Amino acid sequence: MAAGCLLALTLTLFQSWLIGPSSEEPFPSAVTIKSWVDKMQEDLVTLAKTASGVNQLVDIYEKYQDLYTVEPNNARQLVEIAARDIEKLLSNRSKALVRLALEAEKVQAAHQWREDFASNEVVYYNAKDDLDPEKNESEPGSQRIKPVFIEDANFGRQISYQHAAVHIPTDIYEGSTIVLNELNWTSALDEVFKKNREEDPSLLWQVFGSATGLARYYPASPWVDNSRTPNKIDLYDVRRRPWYIQGAASPKDMLILVDVSGSVSGLTLKLIRTSVSEMLETLSDDDFVNVASFNSNAQDVSCFQHLVQANVRNKKVLKDAVNNITAKGITDYKKGFSFAFEQLLNYNVSRANCNKIIMLFTDGGEERAQEIFAKYNKDKKVRVFTFSVGQHNYDRGPIQWMACENKGYYYEIPSIGAIRINTQEYLDVLGRPMVLAGDKAKQVQWTNVYLDALELGLVITGTLPVFNITGQVENKTNLKNQLILGVMGVDVSLEDIKRLTPRFTLCPNGYYFAIDPNGYVLLHPNLQPKLSHIPIEYLTLQYSHLKDNHYPPVPEFTHPTWGCD
Repeated sequence: MAAGCLLALTLTLFQSWLIGPSSEEPFPSAVTIKSWVDKMQEDLVTLAKTASGVNQLVDIYEKYQDLYTVEPNNARQLVEIAARDIEKLLSNRSKALVRLALEAEKVQAAHQWREDFASNEVVYYNAKDDLDPEKNESEPGSQRIKPVFIEDANFGRQISYQHAAVHIPTDIYEGSTIVLNELNWTSALDEVFKKNREEDPSLLWQVFGSATGLARYYPASPWVDNSRTPNKIDLYDVRRRPWYIQGAASPKDMLILVDVSGSVSGLTLKLIRTSVSEMLETLSDDDFVNVASFNSNAQDVSCFQHLVQANVRNKKVLKDAVNNITAKGITDYKKGFSFAFEQLLNYNVSRANCNKIIMLFTDGGEERAQEIFAKYNKDKKVRVFTFSVGQHNYDRGPIQWMACENKGYYYEIPSIGAIRINTQEYLDVLGRPMVLAGDKAKQVQWTNVYLDALELGLVITGTLPVFNITGQVENKTNLKNQLILGVMGVDVSLEDIKRLTPRFTLCPNGYYFAIDPNGYVLLHPNLQPKLSHIPIEYLTLQYSHLKDNHYPPVPEFTHPTWGCD
C-alpha cells in the first residue's frame, strides 16, 4: 500500500510538471499543492483503516453488543483493593525483616569476641573482589569464596542464591579485628536469608548494615556489573544510605551552628563547609534542620528562619548557603548559642519533637557560655555536639566542656579525611535511647523512593534496628547495653507495587498514584527517570512536577576523641 502511495504521488508530480502553467506563474500553484495533500490524506487514511482493521472492529462490536455491558467504576473500591494488596505485600516483607532482626540479636548475644583468628577461619564472599584482581588475596584470618553466578531476570544481574555477599567500605581495613568478628557472627544470617526466600520467592535484596560499615546482603552478586558501569569508583558506605539513616535513630531537630569569625578563614573554613554538607547528608526526611552562623552576631545562613524538613530540596538550599559564608569579626559563643536555643525551642513551627541537637563547628575559643546553657538547657533536653575543625593551637577545653555538660560528644576534624566518620558518629549516641527502650522502639519503617545501589531501579526499603542485647542477657545488675548493632533492610521494587495496581481496571487515561506521609511520590506513571543521568542515590519528586511532566534537577551529592554522655 505504501508503494502505491509513492507511485501515485510520483505520477501526480510528473503530470503537474508536464501540464503546468506558464513560467510566469509560480510553480507549484496553490491548487496543485492542495491536490497533492488531498491525495496523500486519502491514501494514508485508507492505509490506516486497512492495517488496523478498525472497520472490522466496529462490525464485530455492533454484531455482539448484546454481550457487552458498560458499567461505571467504583473508584473507592478500586483504591481500597489496591491499598489492601500493597499492605499485604509490605506486611509479608515486614515478617521477613522481623525474623532477620531477631536472629541477628540472638546470634550476636551468643557470639564470643575474639582477638585472633586462625588462618582462613572466616569464610565469606567479598563483593568487590572483581574490582581489582590484584587485591583479591584474602586478609589474614579470612578466606574468600568464589560463588557460581547465574543471570537472574528478577534482579537483572548475575546472582548466586547459595551465598550472601559482603561489602566493606574502601576506607575500612578488611583484616581488622572488628571486621573479622562481624564477619564471623553475621555469617549465621545466611541461613535466615535463604529461609525467607523459600517462604517468599519474590523477595529481593535482604541486607544487614552494620554500625561499623560492613554490609551483608543476599543473594550474592558482584558489587559492580562491569558491562553496565565500567570503571565505577566505589564510595559506598551503608551508614550513609537513606534506609540506614532512617532506621538507626529516632527523628531529630538539629540546629547546625557555624563559627564564621576571622580566625576560621582559609583552610579551616573550607573544612567547616564540607563538614556541614556531610552532616546534612546524615539526616532523613523525618528530621528537621537549619543552619546558622555567628561571630559577634548570629544569623541564619539561608532564607530559612526556622527549622525545615531535611528533604533533598531543603538540604540543597542549606548547602549552597553554607558554601557562600565568609569569615570575619570575632567569636561570641553567647550570641551564637542564644540564637540556636531560641530557634530550636520555637514550638510554633513543624518539627520532629523527639531528639533536640545543636552541632557546633568552630576552631576553638576561651568562652564557655555557662549562663546561656543554664538559662536554656537546665534540664539537659538539648544535646550539644562540638567539632574542633582545623589544625591549630587553641584551647580545646571550653568546647569539650560544652559537649560534656550538655550530654553530647566532642570531635576533632583536623583534615578532610576525618570529616566523614566524625560527622556520622553522633548517630550511635542518638541510637542509645532506642536500645534502652527495647521492643517499644522497634517498629518497621519504610523509606521514600530512592535508587538501589545494585541497579535494581527505584525501590522502597523496610528497616528495623538491630540492638546489642548482650548486657540484658549476661549482666545480672540489669545494666542494659546501649549499642545499636546496625539496621536490617528488605527492598520492595516499585515494579512489584505497580503489578498490584493494574491499569486495565481503569479507563484508557486513568492511572493509580500514591504519595507517602512526607509528600513524596511513591507511584505514578511519570515516575520514570533516566537512571543514567542521576548521579546520586536520592530521588525525590513532588506530585506537582509529575503532573507537568517536569522533573526537577537532583543535586549531587571520622572517630571521637573525647566526650561525655
